[in-house]
Amino acid sequence: MKIFNHDITMSTLDRNEGLHLFSGRVLGLSKPGDKVQLHPDLAQDWPTVREHYARIGLENSDDIIWNVDFEELAQYPSHQVSMYFFGNAFNHDQDSALGLQQLDSNWYETVRYINSKNNFMELAHRLGVAVPFTQCFSHRGELGSLEAFPYPCYVKLAVSDHGVGIYRCENSTDLLAAVEQFPKDKAFQIQAEIQASAFLNLQYHVTSDGLERSLISEQILDGCVHGGNRYPTLHQPWHVVDPMAEWMFEQGMQGIFGFDVAVVDTAEGPSYYAIECNPRFNGSSYPTEIARLLGVDTWCSETLRTDYRSVSELNLEGLEFDPVTKTGIVLVNWGTVQAGYLTVLLAGSVEQQADLSSRMRHQWSRRLAVVGSR
Repeated sequence: MKIFNHDITMSTLDRNEGLHLFSGRVLGLSKPGDKVQLHPDLAQDWPTVREHYARIGLENSDDIIWNVDFEELAQYPSHQVSMYFFGNAFNHDQDSALGLQQLDSNWYETVRYINSKNNFMELAHRLGVAVPFTQCFSHRGELGSLEAFPYPCYVKLAVSDHGVGIYRCENSTDLLAAVEQFPKDKAFQIQAEIQASAFLNLQYHVTSDGLERSLISEQILDGCVHGGNRYPTLHQPWHVVDPMAEWMFEQGMQGIFGFDVAVVDTAEGPSYYAIECNPRFNGSSYPTEIARLLGVDTWCSETLRTDYRSVSELNLEGLEFDPVTKTGIVLVNWGTVQAGYLTVLLAGSVEQQADLSSRMRHQWSRRLAVVGSR
């Protein structure tokens, strides 16, 4: 049995409306007998989502704890802990950080280390993992001549999230302006832009049997922001990041984690470059796990903005996932509809996905547009 706490508010710099509602997307990953911590604002839509999951054959827990306090985890020592992010990346809550360290110090320290993009680069070089040309700095005072860097490039805070603290720079003027946005004592890196034809998400899962490869999906991006994923993909570069995944497992990593990998086309074939590690669940983890539970082998996910503010307003007639044909729409991040956006899984062939997306936009006749997810 597990206890799920997938609140993201303590592990992001983003402060957009609706972040407290993200805890709802883990409901589809739970099983009867599990405990699920949800923000109390999700209570109004939970019955409708529960009925939706029942109709499509997705079993889930109905043992809901209507708070997202991390302290709740210690009350159930016999339950395996599942968290969105097992750490305290931005020092939002030191008491909660101490509690997580006491629960599993090895897991906590592994997440803390690899969540730094600079540490990621150091480990990649040590293990021989291919990465783009990157220079790392402990603080702004280490920055030398701006003319020495390749342009265009990306300037990234060592610890950032959802595109916050990441800037694309065409020249030294852009670079200086970007770096001046950072606190003087914060670590950052400057990374050469590569001409990628695609970006992949490679997910791993630590289970009772050990480290397992999960799934590779192709990212749908809007600039630096994640907008969804497609599966399957022709690219299968597990060999690129296997050494890092194995190192993390040996250090004590638990649960689900993933790597972003860039695809660069060359005359000899595709080359692959590791960009960063997400030592946590990420935007593709939830549709990936729901698709696995439903036996879906071709899908994409989309995050959409809408004027609806309740799941009960969404007309799923003719769109809802059919467990026999393995096609249709599944609600994934449903609670955020209260803030005007939600994430859905579109199951079926590429042509069926396109048709579902078109009919969804027509059927949900109010304003609907694709936006970034996390």
